[in-house]
Amino acid sequence: MVFVSGITQVIAQTKKAKKFAKSINKNDLYNRLAVLASDSLEGRETGEVGQKKAAAFIRDQFKSFGLQPIVEVNGEKSYFQSFDLYKMVNKEIYLKVGNQRFNFIEDLVFFGSGKSSGEQTKEVVFIGDGTVFPEGIDLTGKVALIYNNGGNWRGTVGKSLQKGAAANIVVIADEEKKYQETLKAMSGFMRSSRLSVTKPQDDQNSFNFLVGPEIVEKIFSMPSSKIQKLSSSIEDIKSVGSVKVSYMVDRVVDEVSTENVLGYLPGTDLKDEVLVITSHYDHIGKSGNVINNGADDDGSGTTSVLEIAQAFGLAKAKNKGPRRSILFMTVTGEEKGLLGSDYYTKNPILPLENTVTNLNIDMVGRVDSAHIDNPEYIYVIGSDKLSKELHELSVNTNKSTLNLNLDYKYNDENDPNRFYYRSDHYNFAKNNIPIIFYFNGVHPDYHRPTDTIEKINFPIMKKRATLVFYTAWEIANRDSKVKLD
Repeated sequence: MVFVSGITQVIAQTKKAKKFAKSINKNDLYNRLAVLASDSLEGRETGEVGQKKAAAFIRDQFKSFGLQPIVEVNGEKSYFQSFDLYKMVNKEIYLKVGNQRFNFIEDLVFFGSGKSSGEQTKEVVFIGDGTVFPEGIDLTGKVALIYNNGGNWRGTVGKSLQKGAAANIVVIADEEKKYQETLKAMSGFMRSSRLSVTKPQDDQNSFNFLVGPEIVEKIFSMPSSKIQKLSSSIEDIKSVGSVKVSYMVDRVVDEVSTENVLGYLPGTDLKDEVLVITSHYDHIGKSGNVINNGADDDGSGTTSVLEIAQAFGLAKAKNKGPRRSILFMTVTGEEKGLLGSDYYTKNPILPLENTVTNLNIDMVGRVDSAHIDNPEYIYVIGSDKLSKELHELSVNTNKSTLNLNLDYKYNDENDPNRFYYRSDHYNFAKNNIPIIFYFNGVHPDYHRPTDTIEKINFPIMKKRATLVFYTAWEIANRDSKVKLD
């Protein structure tokens, strides 16, 4: 018996794929991204007109590549998997200390659900830095305040609400300047509406105010540096004393429709097994009257999916199509909480048990500050989480083709960014489907109007899209499906 190594098998497959990989080119990438990141699409906010225009453009592209519609709608096949969302529109949100009012977006960050019945005045209880949740503290109907010193404040806010707290206030920076920078960076995200797949109920409130040192000094009438040094001990908590704040959360709920866009390429002898290739095509819309074009996030990923789909469509037209079926899916609602991929995995068009892998592309058009001198890289996240075989396939495919630097920095379970949990692949991973997430890292234009097409590095974007194509080709054509560990 002759043993054929993994990389030898990959080399054999990629030789067949090279002819079609050549169709992935910089001009196509630019022309397609120029549409998706254009002002006419107004930032592609979920449920808005610009997102609908983007969906129609992607559908027409899929159709031109020879991909099939697969969603059953009123007895006919459609490229759209449509569903309704509930849109939470903020009318008035503020925090008041004495007679001084601090407003949402201008002064503080707010996240949560529900609304208050008018202005509420509550007692504030300091519960420490989030490292240890203080037991024996009565939070019922009160506002819990946490000074973030690197503790698990996210876990703490959830627990305080479970303990009966009416709201949480979290101090998220030790210097006012740092906080103002954070506030500015998040302004675009905060201005966009909140969406949910389930209708928010008025009795399911979750109010969380993220503030800077200046506001907490007003609340307690003491320097924030002194509060920052306090721990979660009962003695320290009681030393702060009892104060009151007022808040208002006034919001209304509208219903909107949105859609995932699906293009299906049936396989040959293994057509019942499916590879899913995803990106999200929505973005955050406008900041006031300024458009957030979202060229990198995730115009770059969506354009890459289109290029890869075209390459496989050409192979199919030449009777060299994949053995396994491929579902190309650009999803909606990622910016609102991975809603489109969540909806698909709960309402799959093709059985999840037959889905062998998900390759997810989210931001692949830029070079981050860590790679200025070596731009030929891509961050690879999640390839080894559920399948060592998928990880090895990824490595071998890269070695035999583009030989990019596969950077695993963000694959570390202890990485504070937790990117593995923050894009659409995660909804597949939750269903025990092996995934790979391709990512170029963060940059100062993330969720800003400055994320424009002029800043995209098309030569490296082409290489990254080509690497995903080769990886998909190997997954779709190998004899056995990727093993789940």
